[in-house]
Amino acid sequence: MKKTMIALLATLLLVACGQSYEETKRITRQQRREAARKDSAALKIAVLPTLDCLPLFVAQQEQLLDTLNGGVRLKMYQAQMDCDTALERHRVEGMVTDLVRAMRLNDKGTKIRYVAVTGAYWQLIANRLSRIRQIKQLNDKMIGMTRFSATDLLSKRVADSVKLNEEHLFKIQLNSLNVRMQMLQNNEIDAVWLTEPQATMARLYKHPVIFDSRSTGLQLGVIAFREQEMRRQARGHQLQLLVEAYNKACDLINEKGVKHYKKLIMERCQVRANVVDSLPSDLRFEHARGPRQQDMEEVRGKKDEVRGKK
Repeated sequence: MKKTMIALLATLLLVACGQSYEETKRITRQQRREAARKDSAALKIAVLPTLDCLPLFVAQQEQLLDTLNGGVRLKMYQAQMDCDTALERHRVEGMVTDLVRAMRLNDKGTKIRYVAVTGAYWQLIANRLSRIRQIKQLNDKMIGMTRFSATDLLSKRVADSVKLNEEHLFKIQLNSLNVRMQMLQNNEIDAVWLTEPQATMARLYKHPVIFDSRSTGLQLGVIAFREQEMRRQARGHQLQLLVEAYNKACDLINEKGVKHYKKLIMERCQVRANVVDSLPSDLRFEHARGPRQQDMEEVRGKKDEVRGKK
C-alpha cells in the first residue's frame, strides 16, 4: 500500500511538472510573438557612436519620441556598412549615414527618402609619429577610410587639391570607427578620416589635422529612410512625428549646449569625459531638411567620373 501511494504521488508530481513546462513554453512563445509585434510596429533607425546622431539620442532621452505610434528603436552599429546592410535587409527603416552611401544604395535599388542633413564633418588626421603635416606628404601613405562613402569622396578631393596621383594614395578600408582609432593610436596607419567625437579624441592625443571637410563647403551627413516603407500611411505618420521630435531635440541642444549632454555622449559615443569637454563650442544642429542640390550634384559628378575611368 505504501509503495502504491509513493508511485501515485510520483506520477502526479511528474504530470504537474509536465503541465508547468508546457505552460512555460506557451507563455514564452506568446512573449516572443508580442516582442516581435512591438518591434515590427516600431520605427527602427540605425545609428553610430558619432555626434551627428546626438539629436536622436537626446530625443529618446527626453522622451520626445514617446508620441510615436509603436515607438522608436535606435539600433547601434559600429560601421556605416553595417547600417547599409540593416536597411537593405529590412532590419531597420532608417539610418544615419552620408550622402555618398545613401545615393549608392538608391542606385542599387533601395530607394531612399532623405529626412535630414546632420551637419557631420570629417577631419583627415595624421599619425603624430608619421611626421605628415601637409597633404602633399601623403604620397605612398596609408589612409583609413570607408569605400563608397563621404571619406572616399573627400580622399579624392584631397588628392586633387595638391595634384597628387590618387593611385599613390593607399586607401585602406577600415569600416569600424573603433578599429580606425586603435590603429591610429598603435601607429599602424599613417592617417585616418574621423568625425566627431572621435576626431576630438585624436586631437587630444596630439595627432595633427591636415584637412577638414568643412573647408569644401559640402554638407554630406544625412538621415535617410527606405522610401517603400515610408509610403505606408502608418509609417508616414510616424515619420512626421519623428521630424517634430528631432527638431525639438535640435532646439534643446542649441539652447543648452552640446556639453549639457555630457553623460549621454559619453555613454552613446563611448568616449571619456575629457573628450566631451574638448568638443568645439560652436557646434549647432539644424532642423530636419533634405540635402542641397549642389551636394547631390557633387556626389553624382564623382560617381560619373569614376565610371568614366573604368
